[in-house]
Amino acid sequence: MIKALLLILDPENTWGKIEQSPHGVASVLFTYLLPLLLLGTAVETWGMMKLGYDKGKIVERRVQLEQDLAVRYATAQVTLGLLTAFVGAWLFRRVSQGFHRRHSYRETFTTIGYSLGPVYLARTLDALPGVNTWLCWGVGALLAASILYRGIPRLMKPDPSNALGLYLTCSFLLAAITGLAHYLAQLVLQEKLLANVHFV
Repeated sequence: MIKALLLILDPENTWGKIEQSPHGVASVLFTYLLPLLLLGTAVETWGMMKLGYDKGKIVERRVQLEQDLAVRYATAQVTLGLLTAFVGAWLFRRVSQGFHRRHSYRETFTTIGYSLGPVYLARTLDALPGVNTWLCWGVGALLAASILYRGIPRLMKPDPSNALGLYLTCSFLLAAITGLAHYLAQLVLQEKLLANVHFV
């Protein structure tokens, strides 16, 4: 969590330290990404269970999240979060090849993994019932794009003539995949997806 905050507040120095000590996929996943994902999901789910959440679009009804739905929602959030990181890194790698660069999966996973931190951290704001869930996602996505702006030149080292194009393409891709994951998680919360699956 501290590294995620440092990437938001002091991205230049933090990316510099990440660049100097290269990390593998497992290291980024288990020391940074997964803890943030679990923390954000746990705080969000706990808040919905204890404080309630607004259910319904026309007439707002504040209800507390039931345990079975909470488990389904949290499982969906974690699964979609991991898919976002792994599939996103694969897509980033494919996109970068279009810019005539060869990158390893480790490089693209490290870049997207550290950039996704704010998206997962912003979920903690969803614990507050009066805050719009799409606003939380938007704040996280904007911060992720900001972090990505500093990370691409540091880790992926594109040609200067291609750097802006690669950043813009990857930013739109990041917004699209995190937005889709958030939308699918909201369908689970509204019991329009996985409604018949029971864990408890």
